[in-house]
Amino acid sequence: MRASGAVLVGGQSRRMGTDKALLQVGGQMLIERVVTALRAVAGEVLLVGRDAGRFDWLGVQTLEDVFVGGGPLAGIHAALSSARHPRCLVVACDMPFLNIDLLRYMLRQADGWDAVVPRWQERLQPLHAVYTPTCLGPIEGMLSAGDRCPLDLYPRLHTRFVTGAEIAALEEGWLSFVNLNTPDDLILAPKLASLGDWEVTAYPLAGLGVIQGDNLPVTC
Repeated sequence: MRASGAVLVGGQSRRMGTDKALLQVGGQMLIERVVTALRAVAGEVLLVGRDAGRFDWLGVQTLEDVFVGGGPLAGIHAALSSARHPRCLVVACDMPFLNIDLLRYMLRQADGWDAVVPRWQERLQPLHAVYTPTCLGPIEGMLSAGDRCPLDLYPRLHTRFVTGAEIAALEEGWLSFVNLNTPDDLILAPKLASLGDWEVTAYPLAGLGVIQGDNLPVTC
């Protein structure tokens, strides 16, 4: 499949207190886990954001934002501006359990759409989404106007929303959206990964303690 993968690495990790991308889950750095997942589904991998060159040792292309200070939306813009392929899968650097089957499923849905965005537990996942070059114009217009919210982009696009039912049909598809923002998240992540699908149904993600507040979606 002709696709690019982009990892946003420009966050400041304030709540974690250290560079999240370098923390270990399951004996592997977060950034390594994410890059490995993207390499399984994409023909190229890009690392995008402030000081992305600190990851040159991974052997993948690194990019700085064109719209400096534009947040995740600027990262999406930079990724699309440099991606070689017509589909660009954009994820955050702190998602340790990316589900390969879900990523492939989303990439397959992209034909005829500007973006493919999952909706899990009624929340959109803009940093676990597929974007195409047709998004560049609307994103540039938003950033130029000072609008940095990725959620404001979708009404401007022909957007395919992946439903909760589609995600639930894939084994442990929900785990793909877990991201780590605090030391408590890091401690509890292995426990979250051990839950079965039936337990997730019984205990919604927002109540697990690992993912609360704005950890799941990007809020604007």
